[in-house]
Amino acid sequence: MFRLTEHADADRLVLKLEGRCSAEVVDALVASWLAARLRAAGRPIWIDVSDVLLVDQPARDQLARMHLSGACFVSRGCLMREVVRQITCPPASAE
Repeated sequence: MFRLTEHADADRLVLKLEGRCSAEVVDALVASWLAARLRAAGRPIWIDVSDVLLVDQPARDQLARMHLSGACFVSRGCLMREVVRQITCPPASAE
């Protein structure tokens, strides 16, 4: 099961993800992200992954692209905090 809802206020727009974030939902993530960017009107966009149970590699890659495009993340729990850390602070390449 996966659910994606949007909440907006004067300060920010929040995309709340719940359940299993897998390859099957990447298209929905992309569509919601693109629509949110249009509606945000300059407000920051936050991705709330506090209630996500699983993130597979294709979904993680999409979340990373969203981060590179300006998304901020909200998380809780050890698993999702680590996923967000990996997305937002990728390891430095060895030279």
